[in-house]
Amino acid sequence: MIIERITIGENIMKKQNKIKAIVTGGQGFIGSHLVDFLIDEGWHVIVIDDNSSECNTKFYKNSNADNYKLNICDFNLIEPLFDGVDYVFHLAAESRIQPSIENPIYASKVNVEGTCSVLQAARKHNVKRVIYSGTSSAYGLKNTPPLSEEMPNDCLNPYSVTKCAGEELCKMYTNLFDLDTVILRYFNVYGVRSPLKGQYAPVVGLFFKQLFSGGPLTVVGDGKQRRDFTHVKDVVQANLLAALHDNKLNAEIFNIGSGENVSIIEIAELISKNIEHIPARSGEARETLANIDKVQKTLNWKPTISISDWILGEKENPSENYLEG
Repeated sequence: MIIERITIGENIMKKQNKIKAIVTGGQGFIGSHLVDFLIDEGWHVIVIDDNSSECNTKFYKNSNADNYKLNICDFNLIEPLFDGVDYVFHLAAESRIQPSIENPIYASKVNVEGTCSVLQAARKHNVKRVIYSGTSSAYGLKNTPPLSEEMPNDCLNPYSVTKCAGEELCKMYTNLFDLDTVILRYFNVYGVRSPLKGQYAPVVGLFFKQLFSGGPLTVVGDGKQRRDFTHVKDVVQANLLAALHDNKLNAEIFNIGSGENVSIIEIAELISKNIEHIPARSGEARETLANIDKVQKTLNWKPTISISDWILGEKENPSENYLEG
C-alpha cells in the first residue's frame, strides 16, 4: 500500500510539472489526432467530449488523457476542469453543413452557447490562450479565391453562421476580458479517422469507403469543383504553433490550408476509375483556395503533406478499416 501511495504521488507530481491543456471534441477526427500528439509530447491533456456527433462511426479515446463525457454547454460541469489549464483547444462543434440545416437550433446551441461556455470557463481560470477551430465556410460564395483573412464573411447556412458567431465571441472575450484567443479556419481536412457516415461525410474518406466496399465513387455534379485539402497532421501542427506563439494573438484569424487546390474528379480518379456522378448541390462553392501568407509569416506554419502522395500511399497500405463506417 505504501508503494502504491508513492506511485500515485509521483504521478500527480509529474502531471503538475507538465503543460496542461483541454481539448474539447478530443475524441473526434481532428481532436483525437491533436490529443495523441500532445500526449506524445508529454502534455497533461484533459478531453471533454460527449460523443454526440452523428457523423462519427466511432470515437477515439486516448487512455493517457483525462477523459470526461460532458456537454460543453453544461458550464457548471465543465468549469472546474479548467483549473490550472494553460491552453484550451476548442474543437467541439456541430461541424457539418447539412445536419446544421436540418437542426439549426442544435447547431446554434453547440456552436454558440457551447463556445461561450468554454470561453467563460477559460476566462475564469486565467487560461493563457484559447485556440478556436473555425471554418473556411465563412467565405461563402461571394469572395473570389485565393481567400484571405480580411475578406468579409458570407455565411450561407446555420453551420457557417454559428461558427462565425463563435469567432465573434472569441474577439469579444479578447477585447472585453483580455482573454487571448486565436482563430484557425480549416480548409477541407482529410486523413485517418475522418468521419465516414452518410453522403455528407468528407469526400476523401468517403471515396475510400466506397472503394473498399466495391461500389462506385459518387462524385457530386461534374466533379470539376476545386477544393483546398489539408492533412489532419498539418492541422495539428498549426494548433500547436498557435498555442505556443510568444506574443498575444488577439483573436487573429489564420487560414489553415495547403495553398493549392485540386478538383474532386481528380481526387476520385486517383482512387478509382469506377465513378458515378450524382446531382449537384445548390449553394456550394465551385472553388476554395486558401491564401496562407499570413499564417506562414506569423506562426511560421506551412503544410507538409501532399494529398496526391497521401492517397497513393493509402491505396497501397490502408491505415484504417474504411468499412467500419
